[in-house]
Amino acid sequence: MASDSDASGRLGDAPDALVVLRDALRRFAAERDWDPFHCPKNLAIVLSVETAELLEHFQWLTDAESAALPSETCAKVREELADVLLYLIRLADKLDIELTAAAVDKLAVNAKKYPVDKARGTRKKYTEL
Repeated sequence: MASDSDASGRLGDAPDALVVLRDALRRFAAERDWDPFHCPKNLAIVLSVETAELLEHFQWLTDAESAALPSETCAKVREELADVLLYLIRLADKLDIELTAAAVDKLAVNAKKYPVDKARGTRKKYTEL
């Protein structure tokens, strides 16, 4: 999961936080003998479930309400975001995908699809620009 570069070209010498989390998740799962259950299919499913749990906190809210969550709801959203992140890291690990590098690569692809001069201030899909 380590990457030598970020969107600007350099991540630096600091340890990649995703690598630290990946290693902690490996230990956590190994200590509980959960590896047999952590196949990519199961991790993709649970990632979807956790994402749905995140969405529940925003269901039926207006845009303004969703941007100003009460502290109790925000704490629950924080937990769901952590679940999503942890399962995403675990899935990437099982598929031997360097998540930071994949994100940097995808950002570069999106930059080409959505050039600033065409995409600024519009919600149009790249195929409509």
